[in-house]
Amino acid sequence: MIAEINGCQLAYDVRGDGDPLLLLHGGMGAGADWRYVFPSDPDGFRVIVPDVRGHGRSTNPSGEFTFGQAALDLFALLDHLGIGTVKAIGLSGGGITLLHMATLQPSRIASMVAVSAPPYFPAQARAIQAKFSEEMLSETERRAMRQRHVHGEDQIRALVEQTRRFAVNHHDVNFTPAVLSTITAETLIVFGDRDFLYPVSMAFDLYSAIPHAYLWIVPNGGHGPIFGPHASAFVATAIAFLRGEWRP
Repeated sequence: MIAEINGCQLAYDVRGDGDPLLLLHGGMGAGADWRYVFPSDPDGFRVIVPDVRGHGRSTNPSGEFTFGQAALDLFALLDHLGIGTVKAIGLSGGGITLLHMATLQPSRIASMVAVSAPPYFPAQARAIQAKFSEEMLSETERRAMRQRHVHGEDQIRALVEQTRRFAVNHHDVNFTPAVLSTITAETLIVFGDRDFLYPVSMAFDLYSAIPHAYLWIVPNGGHGPIFGPHASAFVATAIAFLRGEWRP
């Protein structure tokens, strides 16, 4: 499905019945990536799976991208669908977008799982962002990008340039403890202890600042430790959390 949202065409899928569950993919990814985590949609949820602006099937005529704008797009999509409050999972850039949503309109996020989502970009991440190019990806990753992003080479070049711009943007991803303290959602923070972009200490910063937070450090987990051998444990843990089974 396609919705006209804030000057772009936002592609999304909606499946199932139950509590609305928003799944937000990572940077340079697409909503379809979640099929590598969830072999089938979790029972008891109405799953909303968008491609954020400029990714996958979605367009971005302005050529500009911020995670804050992506959050506003998703609020508009939820309004379009008549959904007030959601539960949510966000991976990497999707997790950053989710942090924006949870701080901009706290009452609309009932509970959330933020995976490999930093409160700010550290120097080691900015160094990688500044020199990022498509050539840094393996041939398998490049083929996957061409399958995900259906608007051709211009779309892929725009995503690469977008990543480089993150290196010099210090405003969009700047979640101070004071800002994070406004989050009312029950929040599960998931971090790999071998993340090459974001040191695991950032997970503890989030845990300390977000009032109703739980922390899961994945041993030997890299960036986005929810795929492959980690997927089944992640699904079981995240869905139990979102169902409220962790409450005392």
